[in-house]
Amino acid sequence: MLLALPDVPLPSDSALARAVSELDARLGPSKVDTSEPGREAHAKDESDAVGRLPAAVVHAASTADVATTLAIAERHGVPVTPRAAGTGRTGGAVPVAGGIVLSTTALATIVDIDQEDGLAIVEPGVVLGALYEAVEAEGLFYPPDPNSWRDCTIGGNVAENAGGPRAFKYGVTRDWVRGLEVALVGGRTIRTGRRTSKGVTGYDVTSLLVGSEGTLGVFTEVTLALTRKPAEVATVLSLFVDVRAAAAAVQAVVAAGITPRCLELLDRLALEALRLQGVSFDPRAGALLLTEIDGRAGSLDGELAELGDVLSASGALDVVAAQDAAQRARLWEARSALSRATRKLATYKLSEDVVVPRSKLVLLLEEVDRIGEATGVTYLTYGHAGDGNMHVNFLWNDPAERPRVDDAIGRLMRATVGLGGTLSGEHGIGLSKAPYLPLEHSPELVALQEDLKRAFDPRGLLNPGKIFPRGHKAC
Repeated sequence: MLLALPDVPLPSDSALARAVSELDARLGPSKVDTSEPGREAHAKDESDAVGRLPAAVVHAASTADVATTLAIAERHGVPVTPRAAGTGRTGGAVPVAGGIVLSTTALATIVDIDQEDGLAIVEPGVVLGALYEAVEAEGLFYPPDPNSWRDCTIGGNVAENAGGPRAFKYGVTRDWVRGLEVALVGGRTIRTGRRTSKGVTGYDVTSLLVGSEGTLGVFTEVTLALTRKPAEVATVLSLFVDVRAAAAAVQAVVAAGITPRCLELLDRLALEALRLQGVSFDPRAGALLLTEIDGRAGSLDGELAELGDVLSASGALDVVAAQDAAQRARLWEARSALSRATRKLATYKLSEDVVVPRSKLVLLLEEVDRIGEATGVTYLTYGHAGDGNMHVNFLWNDPAERPRVDDAIGRLMRATVGLGGTLSGEHGIGLSKAPYLPLEHSPELVALQEDLKRAFDPRGLLNPGKIFPRGHKAC
């Protein structure tokens, strides 16, 4: 199954040849990959989109390499698709116009960890799991935790404003980015933001760049805020008859004044996927909540007891607290494996991460049920119930079913916006969600954002075809 590509201007063969020749001369052949396997590997990401084959993949090893690539691209009018680890789910790293793919994975140095000021300065190719290990060795903590943390990189996290289970308490990537070094089309390099916790000079360009999905600039260095590593963490698994009961329990936990760092909800079919992987649950259970709290040493006993009481009073079939770190790890391993497990349920899968106000979570789940009944498309739902961010997964086996899946996705997007929600919580808009942006953003707001895009990238060379809706052509 392939996602249709947007109708974007394509560079001429002669422009591509001149650009690749100059890149090879300026950067050296070791950094400019024109092999067919190398180019094919960089024509797709974790979405179902496959782009046009790029003419070359540049493996930048320094800020100067990135700036040089962007200068050459502008000079020859060749589009550039920035790429991190390629773990994105909405086609953000797919080169829809061919051109040049600019990879930053070789920029992988942790430049500094500042204990006194609680900062980390890192290059964009640093793998998130490596950052965790480095800062926690210093007694510090970087909270954003997308599910792909073992593979994804900081550059991609910042480009997509990645979130994760801990976002309920700690926020998403944007909340932890203090400053950026960014290369712009044409080769200029700028620094935005600050090292201080407060600062209100000028426009907040840093926040604008975070979540810009590689359409405004290419990150070459990121300054991140850190906090102290929690001394204690407690994880609680609770089972419910159905997702409505579990969603009501989420509201009860928050109403009780408890602020978990994670509140993860899994529906019946998600539980079935885990059961097929050998995980045993009470057969009566049609939903699961995974709740996690953290704090200072000796501070969790009372909150843990209160949490158990609230879950039990909300109708939980069972409430189990992990007794040690090993049990916690096993619980989270099952949650982390869920995306892979669901892929085994059908030939094709699309996951949509929509967000509604937490008070509308039950209404969203009911809408999803109606969409499934109306379209006949199999679905399962799991996600970050604490902040209303649910991953609705549509599953099918026959390519002929794709129109019904597209209908289901459109209905989901309209229902989400109708409930006061937003189209994406942590995966970005990219290519796959661009057609739906007008559901949430007015024509005036879309036009303003396109004006901002032109201010950074007048010729539209940087990651074209992303975020803003355009006509599409079949792959």
